[in-house]
Amino acid sequence: MIEFMLYLVFGAALGTLGGLFGIGGGLVAIPLLGVWFGLYQQIAQGTALVMVVPNVMLALWRYHQRNRIELRHALPLASMGFCFAWIGSIWAVGIDAQTMRLSFVAFLIALSAYNLMRMFTTNAPASSQMRYSWPWLGVLGAASGAMGGLFGVGGAVVATPVLTSLFGTTQVVAQGLALALALPSTGVTLATYAVHHQVHWAIGVPLAIGGLMSISWGVRIAHALPERLLRGLFCGFLVVCAVMLAFKV
Repeated sequence: MIEFMLYLVFGAALGTLGGLFGIGGGLVAIPLLGVWFGLYQQIAQGTALVMVVPNVMLALWRYHQRNRIELRHALPLASMGFCFAWIGSIWAVGIDAQTMRLSFVAFLIALSAYNLMRMFTTNAPASSQMRYSWPWLGVLGAASGAMGGLFGVGGAVVATPVLTSLFGTTQVVAQGLALALALPSTGVTLATYAVHHQVHWAIGVPLAIGGLMSISWGVRIAHALPERLLRGLFCGFLVVCAVMLAFKV
């Protein structure tokens, strides 16, 4: 019972972060599950997905309530993300755990560097209108979905900075669209990991319950923060995740 409550509180903290950054909390859950709970990389990724999938569902609904997500933009992202996440997840379950962990650290470091660079560059003013639509949204969905399938999470984290920098959306709009991309891709990835017995359900279920209790707070905070501050926090968050997982390596 004590362990269940611990996982519940842990899930609530991760849910708040997931709502704040539009990522479902999985990016920080995976390093912590590996470092603190000693799970192998693929099992940590699969277990984190148990929490991520319902969190993404709720966060997507909350974002849509506050800032309507355009179906014509979300559909190519989600459909291509689903297909390529399935391919990436099949590949992931067959990779050596240590190799997967090193790859995940490299992925976070590259993502952190890219977001840090964007903090010091001047982009065109953001708007709710897309600079590009199909087929470029489909290309982004495919690349992000493959990344998400390979690492369990990360598709939304890849899509968000690309949507703000190349497609010209605001941070909040980008995070909402990234959640629309993440929902089907995380669902098929969780199914693949579960079939290959790479999920620790006793940890994942209470994490999911705790996340569902708190993710709305994170979404509310995200809409209240200034744009530049939200991007800065997002960048710092990625750096912390990379450092935590690097210690495990």
